[in-house]
Amino acid sequence: MEPQVGSILEGKVTSIMKFGAFVALEGGGSGLVHISEIANTFVEDVHDHLQTGQTVKVLVLSAENGRVNLSIKKALPQQERRAPRPPMQGAGSHSAGPRPPAVPRPAPQPFSGRGRPEPLPPSGDQAFEDKLKRFLSSSEGKMADLNRSMDGKRGRRRK
Repeated sequence: MEPQVGSILEGKVTSIMKFGAFVALEGGGSGLVHISEIANTFVEDVHDHLQTGQTVKVLVLSAENGRVNLSIKKALPQQERRAPRPPMQGAGSHSAGPRPPAVPRPAPQPFSGRGRPEPLPPSGDQAFEDKLKRFLSSSEGKMADLNRSMDGKRGRRRK
């Protein structure tokens, strides 16, 4: 019988792989705890967190077609799930207090690639063909600019 999704069960770690650990469940059957579901921190090696034969509490994430996916970190109480992050250290980090409020940016304007923004299209209904024609001409201009700039970088010699 497959375990109920969302239930917390106890089980024993039967084997450890690079990608996670297999756990034998108390009611029979077994499931996989993927490496991303072992701990709240980055898990490089599963052996650093689990040993074969260890008893663990797991939450059943899914159970279909005989495959049971489990999570150890989601079976933890709410306080333990949110592990505090260590302060960042290094040359580029700085510990400024709270962030200043975000300043809204102006809406981006379409760019023609020629150093000036294109005028925004008039609002209202415009025929699809007109929009397509404008897009194609702008696209061709951008491609021509790109090809011109790439000619010297491709090793071609100019005539």
